[in-house]
Order: sequence, then C-alpha cells, then structure tokens
Amino acid sequence: MSPAGRAAETFTAEHGRAPSAVWSAPGRVNLIGEHTDYNDGFVLPFALPHRTAVAVAPRADGMLSIATLGSDGELHRSPELTIAGLAPGASTGWSTYPAGVAWALRGAGVELPGADLVIVGEVPTGAGLSSSHALECAVALALLDTAGRAPGSPDAPSLAEIAILVQRAENDFAGAPTGLLDQTASLCCTEAHALFFDVRSGETEQIPFATLDAGLELLVVDTRVKHSHGESGYGDRRRGCERAAELLEVKALRDVAAEDLDGALAGLPDELRPLVRHVVTENERVLATVGKLRAGAIAGIGDLLTASHASMRDDYEISCPELDLVVDTALASGAVGARMTGGGFGGSAIALVRSADRELVEKRVLDAFAERELTTPRLFTAVPAAGAGRDL
Repeated sequence: MSPAGRAAETFTAEHGRAPSAVWSAPGRVNLIGEHTDYNDGFVLPFALPHRTAVAVAPRADGMLSIATLGSDGELHRSPELTIAGLAPGASTGWSTYPAGVAWALRGAGVELPGADLVIVGEVPTGAGLSSSHALECAVALALLDTAGRAPGSPDAPSLAEIAILVQRAENDFAGAPTGLLDQTASLCCTEAHALFFDVRSGETEQIPFATLDAGLELLVVDTRVKHSHGESGYGDRRRGCERAAELLEVKALRDVAAEDLDGALAGLPDELRPLVRHVVTENERVLATVGKLRAGAIAGIGDLLTASHASMRDDYEISCPELDLVVDTALASGAVGARMTGGGFGGSAIALVRSADRELVEKRVLDAFAERELTTPRLFTAVPAAGAGRDL
C-alpha cells in the first residue's frame, strides 16, 4: 500500500472518521549543485519516488494534533499543540517540523482552524535525501487545505512562496540553516526531469533526465551514516560563505565569476578560500551539466559529478570515509561518475552507471563495506519522479 493509502487508513482508525484529504511530497536527490543554494547559486535536483504522506482533517478549536506511523508499525503521538501559541522552542523531537510549518503559515497570515494530522513516510531518514523537507512540504499543503488555500484554490500561495515558508520553518523554528533547494525540489519537480533552479531569480526549468532511455541508471547508496544539519558543520560553512561574501563586497558568492576566482581568493583568509573555490566551481559544474543534458549527452556529465565530489571532499570538507568509499569503489567498478549528495557528513552518494554494469557496481560497493566491517548500505536505483500533490 502507498504511503497515502496507509496514512488514510491509519487516520480513520485513529480518529474514527476519514481524512478530508491526503497530500504527499517526495524526497529528492541533488544531481549536482551542493551548498550553492544559500549562496544564491544554481542547483539541479530531482524528486524521488519515495514520499511522505499526510492525512488531514480540520478542527474548529485551533489545536494541532500530530501522529506519525513509525517504522516499528506503532503510531507515535505528539502532545496536542495550540496553533496560536506556537513559537520556536515550543516543540521538541520529530514534531518540531510539522509544528514549525504551522507556525510559519500562521505568521504569513494563513488562518488555520486547527487540524488533525497523521503522517506516513517512506523517505529514508538521515540519508541526505531530504526526508525532513518531504515531511514539511506535505504538512504545508495539508494545512493549507484546511484553510481553503491549497494549490488550485483562488487564494493559494505559489509553490515558490510555499517553499519560502517551509524554509522559514526549518531555519527559524527547527533551527537548521538550510537553503531553498530541498523545498523547491519536493514541490516543483516533475517526472523524468531534473529541476534547474536559479535560487537568486527563482526561475526554474525542467531538464530532461531520462537515464534509462540512455542505457544508464543512477544508483543511490545510503551509507546509513546519520547526519543532522542542525548539529553538524553545515552552519559553520554557511557562515564562512557569508563572511567571505562580506570581505569580497558582493551580495553572495554567486557574484564571483569563475574568471575572477584567483583574484578573489588572494584577498581572503586561508580558511575561507576553499569554501569560495567550491561554491564558484560548483556553480560552473551545474551550468555545464545542464548544457550536456539539454544536448541529450547524459553520459557526458559523469566527469562533472566526480569533480563535484572531489571539491566537496577536499575544499568544502563535508564528505566522510564511507561516502568516499562508495565513490571510489563505484568509479573503480566502471561507474560513469559518482559523488556524495546532500548536506554532507554522512548520508548518501550517487553513481551514474551503465545499466549493464549496475549489478557489478552494487556488488563491489557491498563487498567493500563488508570487508571493512561497516554497516551494510542501502542501495536503490533512483528514477526522477513527480513533485508534491494531493493523493486523496
């Protein structure tokens, strides 16, 4: 049964009535463009088939009840919250994310009557595949539904506006300093395409990315090394980029042209130079990847993916031994290109492989982890899927 079906079934069992709607949103893989979003740069994500569904029904008392179906098959309930009383720090644990969305919507003038929410997700958590944003985007759509402002209604905010509200929930309520990549991907991606997103302008373009038609597959390897943006070095690197932009007297590192990079680096402290070098060169790699995909040369992006990983490993220093092991093993086994994906410090790596080589690459990655007595990784082939929407 799909997450949406399970969410509706669980909601009915929990509340004794059917939900008024079920909305779902996907996790994402970032094909290339890492840590460029909060630098006003370019990113190229696509949505996964894995989704988080939220069954919802409105209440009339201004209260928010939240329950989630855990991987253990048990329903975990959060204490009921008063929407009008929500503030950063008012909620802890997993319920912080949906509570933060309600807080952000209310702060934007959305009148929420109260709601019962039941959440069912299949996006792997802690894998760098944006499980938290899939949850937040689905909750945002479900709560907008209770207010009569869901997509398709006359007073609906745009998907771009919803993404900004979800970002506010993540940044200011949950305390994770993320950019706009994940929310926009979850809301706006389409099937068989990657989303070329210019974070500064807000412009998006659907870029064809039908790997199977090219005899290729994108293998995702979840190392099962957990990470948390709120507790990791993510924030340190973002602050470093902001400091570098100040010293260079530009609005954001997006404004440093590739041909001016050497001169820009010469005027920076040693500790900021690698951050700037990564962001500027990563933006160039995104643009080059988009160019190749527009030309139908999917296999031609392999070297760009691999160069992206080297930059994140050596300049941004956000990889880890397990991610490096996946990338190195996949490349040695014939992968066209490979890189870590997501915020870093754990999570997942991706490898672009020929369909005929996928089983060999999978086997050698599993063998490499077993030889080092590491936790067995989770592997699956990612096919670009549709973004968020209403299921029931």
